[in-house]
Amino acid sequence: MRSAVLSKKIVIIGGGPGGYEAALMASKYGADITIVEDSGAGGSAIREDVVPSKSFIAGANIKNDLRRADDMGLSHALGDSKLSLLALNDRVKVLAGKQSDDIRAQLEQGGVRFIEGRARFADEQKGHTTHNIEVETSDGSTETLTCNMVLVSVGASPRVLKGAEPDGERILNWRQMYDLKDLPTHLIVVGSGVTGAEFVSAFAELGVKVTMVASRDRILPHDDADAADVLEDVLADRGVQLEKHARVERVENTGEGVVVHTTDGRAIEGSHVMMSIGSIPNTADLNLEAAGVEVTPSGHIHVDRVSRTNVAGIYAAGDCTDLMPLASVAAQQGRIAVDHALGEGVTPIRLKTVGNAVFTRPEIAAVGVTEQQIRDGEVDADIYKLPLATNPRAKMRSLQYGFVKIFARKGSGQVLGGVIVAPTASELILSVTIAVANNLTVRQLAGSMAVYPSLSGSITEAARRLVTNTDLD
Repeated sequence: MRSAVLSKKIVIIGGGPGGYEAALMASKYGADITIVEDSGAGGSAIREDVVPSKSFIAGANIKNDLRRADDMGLSHALGDSKLSLLALNDRVKVLAGKQSDDIRAQLEQGGVRFIEGRARFADEQKGHTTHNIEVETSDGSTETLTCNMVLVSVGASPRVLKGAEPDGERILNWRQMYDLKDLPTHLIVVGSGVTGAEFVSAFAELGVKVTMVASRDRILPHDDADAADVLEDVLADRGVQLEKHARVERVENTGEGVVVHTTDGRAIEGSHVMMSIGSIPNTADLNLEAAGVEVTPSGHIHVDRVSRTNVAGIYAAGDCTDLMPLASVAAQQGRIAVDHALGEGVTPIRLKTVGNAVFTRPEIAAVGVTEQQIRDGEVDADIYKLPLATNPRAKMRSLQYGFVKIFARKGSGQVLGGVIVAPTASELILSVTIAVANNLTVRQLAGSMAVYPSLSGSITEAARRLVTNTDLD
């Protein structure tokens, strides 16, 4: 077993969370590992997406904390403080670079070979057990790698709308927002999904006039409706204008600003526009057809729950696959792929146990089944929603918005999911995630002792209310 592992040659295309986590896992078994990445260790997720965006949001949220002093009656000036966008963006880039360096150091310590360049499947493949990968390095040289296992983890890039192509000046995608030197006077955000909502929230916190252009009737159309309503209320309090049922036709850079033209004739004027209309997988230039790897019509690689493609020895992870586009999922997919390829015991990924979060202010976090599934009759479950305002710690912190919502299967009381809206929802959701992942009952969750006073106390309180208000009592 050990000798077989030692002889395993692995090529990982893409150095993001799926790629580097897979490499670190494989290095523990002594496998021969090569990563090919053109954006630096950590890939675009670390350099341009996840780490930068969350660092930017964390900086912007300082304004929220300062404003809370006003809400508490402790000050009448802190909330008006100004933050330097240039300093904030510089900090974002520094943090992303440090995280990338840390990942590179871990890989080198594990004996992983890191090639800065781009890779694709060679036109000629040796067979189903051996694969040829062509690599073009950053210095222009080429190399062909032969391996037993390939992990494709190339991520995705911002989708571009024809007629609204980013120019890096006034029409921007979210990766270009960190190059701004001054705050926009009026930022228009096109797209009401997670990324759009996060940047709307962050810039509104910074005191920027923001307009969000949504093609649907609400913000965050794929998330919990109650949570989306709370966020809309918060953003409205921050002065954010929401243009609903507005499908963008084109964006015009006038030199002094931008005009967003919609298909129904609206012309929305601002100083800058950020396009956030989804992503496309970076699979077009990989020559996947040479290896026989199947992709969906959207270009995503189809994988099963252990990250396998339809071709033996070829795995895929991350946003280029047809699973949930989350860094945590990518990392788990990468680890599972390596364990499976090396003959180790694996537990297939369970998407219902994956927690996710929207890093707005307040944050929105969820796990498991959705309330919509329950309302539609797909799942037979009880629902309890507890406003956060009843929590003593929330009162101390002058928190006016938020709630805890728990779903439990009728009869057994098994915790099936939940939604939390709170400043630290991304942290608080872990307890519900543990309950879902381990098939705990709502009674067991209710019997857990939370610190008093704490926001987590609302989770156990909601569980107790659910037990009392249903036939579980």
